[in-house]
Amino acid sequence: MQRTEHPLRTGRGWVATAGILLIAATLAAQPQAAQQPGSKEVSASKVERKNRAPVSREVLRVKLPRPVEFTLPNGLTVLVLEDHRFPLVYAWMEIVGAGGLYEPAELRGVAQVTASMLAQGTAKRNAQQIAQAIEEQGASVNASAGFGEETATLIASGLSDNFEAWFALATELLLQPSFPQDELQKLLARQKASLRQARTQPAFLVNERFSQAVFGNHPAAVVSATEESLDKLTPEVLANWHRQRYVPQNSILGIAGDVRASQLRAKLQQWFAGWKRTDWKPELPPAPKPATEKKIYLVDRPNSQQTTLWLGNLTIHRRDPDYPALVVMNRILGGGAAARLFLNLREEKSYTYGAYSTLQALKFPGPWRAWADVRTEVTEGALTEFLHEIRRIREEKVPEGELTEAKNSMVANFALSLEQPQQLLSYAITRKLYGLPAEYWDSYPAQLQAVTADDVQRVAQKYLNPEALQIVAVGEGSKIRSVLEKYGPVVVYDTEGKPVEQKAARAAVPGR
Repeated sequence: MQRTEHPLRTGRGWVATAGILLIAATLAAQPQAAQQPGSKEVSASKVERKNRAPVSREVLRVKLPRPVEFTLPNGLTVLVLEDHRFPLVYAWMEIVGAGGLYEPAELRGVAQVTASMLAQGTAKRNAQQIAQAIEEQGASVNASAGFGEETATLIASGLSDNFEAWFALATELLLQPSFPQDELQKLLARQKASLRQARTQPAFLVNERFSQAVFGNHPAAVVSATEESLDKLTPEVLANWHRQRYVPQNSILGIAGDVRASQLRAKLQQWFAGWKRTDWKPELPPAPKPATEKKIYLVDRPNSQQTTLWLGNLTIHRRDPDYPALVVMNRILGGGAAARLFLNLREEKSYTYGAYSTLQALKFPGPWRAWADVRTEVTEGALTEFLHEIRRIREEKVPEGELTEAKNSMVANFALSLEQPQQLLSYAITRKLYGLPAEYWDSYPAQLQAVTADDVQRVAQKYLNPEALQIVAVGEGSKIRSVLEKYGPVVVYDTEGKPVEQKAARAAVPGR
C-alpha cells in the first residue's frame, strides 16, 4: 500500500459561507498573472516573480461547526455534525489499535484481511446476501486497515430516509462477522495474486524499499503481507484479532448529515448495547528516529524503461510546533504543479510528467519524501535537480511573492474544502485522534499565514539534510547503478526485496 500524504485527513467537505468562498476565490486568484483578451498565456515556469504579488492582508477567518460530542456507556466516542440541506448521511468509524501498525511479524496482513472479511459473512447473512442488502438500500459500506496504520476504518453512507436500516447493516458487519472459511480462501487467493502482481510494479517496489530505509525496524516499515504470513491467517486468527481489537473504548464514531444529534444518542446507545468495553488499550511502539547518514538503494528491475526515484527522511509528528512551517515549505518545494520540483524537472528539463514532494506527520515522526518517474537516460540529471532544489530551499530565503502565493493557495484550498459534510467530519475526527485543540481548524489559516521566509528556511535546514537523505531508485540496474554510485555507495535489491550479492551486481555493469 502506498501511503498518501496530505496535511489534512482525506475526505470531502462542508458547504462554507459565501464569504469564505469569496475570500478563497480571491486568494486563489491573486498570484496569477493578469491575462488580457488576445494575450498569450505565460508558462508557469517562465513567470518572473517580482515579489510584488497583490496581497490581501485580511486573514481568512472561519469557525467550523463544532460537532456534538458524547460518550456512550461502553466508552465509544461519538461526534455528530448536523447538515439538513441534503437527505444524506455519512458514518465514519476509526478503531484505534486495529490497524496494521500493531500486527505481529508472523501475521502480516491480519489487520487488512480482517477488515476486508467484515462484509463476507455475519451471523445472519452470507456474502451474497450482504451485497444484495447494501445494494437494495442504496448504501455504501467499506472497511480497511492499512499497513503501517494505527486504525481500522469503517465508512458507510446512504440516504437519511433509510438511515436506520443501512446503519444497522453496517453495525452488523462491524460487530457480528463470521469469517467464513470459503470466503477467506477466495480472499487469500486474490491477495496472493495481487502481491505477485505488485512485485512487478515500480510503485510498490520503491515504496517497500523507501519505507524500510526510513523506518528501519519500526512496524511502519511494513507495506505488505507475504505469502507465508497469509497462509497463517485462519478464521480463528481473524476472530481473535477482531475480538481483542475491535472494541468501543478505543473507537471514534463520526456521523454527519441529515440527522438529529438530540435523537441519535439514545438510539446509538441501544444499537451498540451489545458491544462491550474491555480493559485493552493499544500502546504505540517506540518512535522511529531519522537516519543520520545518506544511503542509496537500487532495486534492479530488468528491462525498465524508466527510473522511479524517491528520496527523503523522517521529520516530525503531527503535534510538533513546526508542522505549519513544514507544510508551507513542502508546498513551495514540491506540493503541486506550481511548486519548484514540478517547474524544474517537468517544465524546464522535461525529465518527467511530474515531480512532487509530500509530508506525512503521524503520532510518531513520519517521512518527507520527493519523487518522480523519469526516463532512464536522465536519471542522473533528475537526481541532480532534486538535490539542487533541496539545497536551494535550505540556503536561500524564499522570495516574498513566492511565499505569499503558496500560503494564499493553501488557505484558499482549505476554504474550498469546506463544502461537504464528509470533510468537516474528517477534520473533527483528525482533531480527536491527535488530541488537537478544539479551535485547531478555526486557526489553521492563520497558522499558515503566520509562516515567514525565515521559518521556511529554518525547517528546511532542520529536516531536509542532503547528507542524511535516503535515496531509492527502481530501474534497469545495468544502466543506472554507475550513475547512483556518483552520489555514494549503492546497495542493490532484487524485485523480491532481497539484497543482491555485490560482486554479482557489479559484474552486471558494463565496463566493470
